[in-house]
Amino acid sequence: MADAAPQLTFHLAAVAAPARIAGVDEAGRGPLAGPVVVASVVFAPGRAPINGLNDSKQLSAERRVVLAERIRERALAWHIVAIDVETIDRVNIFQATMLGMRACVEAVAHVAELARIDGNALPRGLPCAAEAWIGGDTRCRSIMAASILAKTHRDALMVALHAEFPQYGFDQHKGYSTPGHLAALAEHGPCPHHRRSFAPVRNAQRLPGLNLLDLVADVAVSSPDPAMAG
Repeated sequence: MADAAPQLTFHLAAVAAPARIAGVDEAGRGPLAGPVVVASVVFAPGRAPINGLNDSKQLSAERRVVLAERIRERALAWHIVAIDVETIDRVNIFQATMLGMRACVEAVAHVAELARIDGNALPRGLPCAAEAWIGGDTRCRSIMAASILAKTHRDALMVALHAEFPQYGFDQHKGYSTPGHLAALAEHGPCPHHRRSFAPVRNAQRLPGLNLLDLVADVAVSSPDPAMAG
């Protein structure tokens, strides 16, 4: 199973920028339910940039949808991968994210000279040179675009899950550990799309009707990104 490669400190001006960069980012590492989604985007060199690109967390949902359509139309190549809950629970959320990132790079490697991946870790076995960029979704336009594609795709998946399991409110919180989600989890127990490897879900499965405070106590450990963002 893939694991993280050793990392060094990266600097913006360390090397000359290649012409074609595959930006890679994820959405959904922190939620208690639903897949983790990874996207990659390559823009053609010299093409006019898309106005308004930014980290997806800084944009409204409506603006993200508009930009996602423009990105798909204007990118030289793009790819989206959703890693399901079963894989997350089997290999853990970090390794599941690494799997998605590697698949996304592989899908666009035929047009990319370099992959820039948001974060501080790189998956092993990539087909091209790669850099890990901490805060890359605020520094690299290709990563910004990837973050928007990943976020909009995952949000749409969670809205679809809401139609099947309306009692959890997935259309509102997208699976993150909000008070409303935790209360629904305590009342109803987990559905098939909850991550059993996350402690609040395990507790709700083991003890139906568990007090909400008992679930909240585990959120900081199980949800490293509690804000409804990535």
